[in-house]
Amino acid sequence: MAQQSIDAALITCNVNLIYTYGRVVSGYLYLPLNAPAHVFIKRPNNIEGEHIHPIRKPEQLPDLLKECGLPLPTKLMLEGDELSYTEYNRLAICFPEAEVLSCGSKLIRQARSVKTLWEIETFRRSGIAHAKAYEQIPSVYRAGMTDRQLSIEIERLMRLEGCLGIFRVFGQSMEIFMGSLLAGDNAATPSPYDFALGGEGLDPSLPGGANGTLLQPGQSFMVDMGGNFYGYMGDMSRVFSIGRLPEQAYTAHQICLEIQDAVTSMAKPGTVCEDMYNTAINIVEKAGLADNFMGMGQKAKFIGHGIGLEINEAPVIAPRMKQELEPGMVFALEPKIVLPGIGPVGIENSWVVTTEGVEKLTICKEEIIEL
Repeated sequence: MAQQSIDAALITCNVNLIYTYGRVVSGYLYLPLNAPAHVFIKRPNNIEGEHIHPIRKPEQLPDLLKECGLPLPTKLMLEGDELSYTEYNRLAICFPEAEVLSCGSKLIRQARSVKTLWEIETFRRSGIAHAKAYEQIPSVYRAGMTDRQLSIEIERLMRLEGCLGIFRVFGQSMEIFMGSLLAGDNAATPSPYDFALGGEGLDPSLPGGANGTLLQPGQSFMVDMGGNFYGYMGDMSRVFSIGRLPEQAYTAHQICLEIQDAVTSMAKPGTVCEDMYNTAINIVEKAGLADNFMGMGQKAKFIGHGIGLEINEAPVIAPRMKQELEPGMVFALEPKIVLPGIGPVGIENSWVVTTEGVEKLTICKEEIIEL
């Protein structure tokens, strides 16, 4: 903000309120450049404390700021990528003398891409709970289940370990419920959502994930449930099989593990995201599996993505992404392959960038687990 001569930010979107205030409220956090923040809350009405003020509508903000002894901003930042057109204009009109900028979402997301020590420890705690739930998956499988039935049991395991359920995604065009279980050929079904693999889903109103596929011998399925245990979106995928799979599945799975090892071995502060992506592509091309990598008819154009309060933060490990890794960045790496007639194989783990390399945050068995 100081670099752009912005003297105040007005923050109202849930994720950014969690980041700056620590919880979701209906209201506004006013962040002056050189003074303590003030929070103006419509709901709930039971929060009290220094710099906490009740408010009914945003038009009250200028008078309330004056009562707090704060000057009105001359250059105000709003969350332009997240507010609706109507809400953005309503907030801007409240400050007719100010120059209003829409860059708030970009600047806050940039700040959020590098995690604090507290945030990283939260990811570690989340990874432990995530792994504990996944380790119990074999105990809830029963012969004759569909992907939907098993997904319900896994979701229950996740909730019992403390998962909050909600799966926050940046952007209005991305939706999912807790995560996905993709079995057999459903893993290759294109989806409108920009996830690594799609799935038909149970209804056109939510076209992604499980679709009622019967889990059968010789078939693989991938569990990719979002690890939101403390507000932060940990990410981990594991592959299971019904009985023994054809040998090509184990070969393809090993290629994904090799990609994970190669990419994380090169990952350190200063590593360019595009170079990490190209390393993965070179390996899968040499293995002759490029046509099956990250989908089939419709492919994901990335192999990893930043995670945090939302599942799709910076950095993005994709072609033409020149961003360099920085200490404190947390990302999910997910090399995955889909085999016709068998299903998905591959791996996904969450990693934090350290001063010397990366640390794995999701520690759980990585081989294909036979049920």
